[in-house]
Amino acid sequence: MTKQSHRFVEKYEGFMGFGFSREVDEATLICYLQKFSDDELMSQIINRMSESDMRQLFELLSDLMKRYLTGKEYRRYFLKEENEE
Repeated sequence: MTKQSHRFVEKYEGFMGFGFSREVDEATLICYLQKFSDDELMSQIINRMSESDMRQLFELLSDLMKRYLTGKEYRRYFLKEENEE
């Protein structure tokens, strides 16, 4: 059984666009990120990215997780560590 999931983008049938409403913005961002992280797309884009772009993307994602997730949430949802409680 895999630990990762990208089900939202597969099921979402709503409007995609940014700036319409918070709800649409959130759904659009989830779809964009899930589509962006698709293995096939990543295999096309990753070797074309500059070191600077790769570093910026890594730092942006890391900073967002540090800002909005607790350490426990980071381990559970990003690292997919088993609950050790």
